[in-house]
Parts: sequence; structure tokens; C-alpha cells
Amino acid sequence: MSKTNHTECLSAMLPVRDAIDAISGKWKLMILISISSGNNRFREIERSVPKITSKVLAKELKDLEEHHLIKRTVYDESPVLVEYTTTTYSKTLQPVIEVLRNWGINHRKKVIGK
Repeated sequence: MSKTNHTECLSAMLPVRDAIDAISGKWKLMILISISSGNNRFREIERSVPKITSKVLAKELKDLEEHHLIKRTVYDESPVLVEYTTTTYSKTLQPVIEVLRNWGINHRKKVIGK
């Protein structure tokens, strides 16, 4: 196996870094899973994601929206109703999430023994 040059290595790293930037952190994937499971309102999402604070949830929802992974819809009602839904683009992450889930199950067995 030959060693890759700097340019080839960098071209392999940059897309991975971009992907990690979009979904990085402790909460983003859990929020996406929650929304895709039907939790569309802020409080529903907050209740479904253990130990997340309102402040962190608000920031992460904004980040996910900026990356076009969720859509925020405001309904002009009294009181104002805000819903979050996953985008068609976010559905391209489904295979990644499934692979991570399976890897996590196996990792837990290997490391924790459960």
C-alpha cells in the first residue's frame, strides 16, 4: 500500500470535515431523530432528547436549519405555533444514522459488554 500525497489526503479530509461540521456535537443527530419520529414542536423535541436544555436546543435547531436539515414553519395563530420538520435533504442522512446506530450497538457490546 502506497502512501498518499498531501493533496490526496486533504481532498479526502475536507468532505468529512464538512459533514462533521453539519452534524457534529452531542445533540444534532438526536434532534434529527426526534423530529423525524414526529416530535415537531419545541417542547416535544426538548422532552424527547434527554438532558438537553432549552438554550442548547434553540441553538442546535438554528444550526440544523442553516444546514438545510430541518425546516422551521411559523403558523400565524394565537398563540403562535412553530413546527420543525426534516427536509428531503436530511433524509440523505438516514443510511449514515443507521450505520452509526449499528456501530454503536456493537461498540456498546464490545466496550461495556451489554
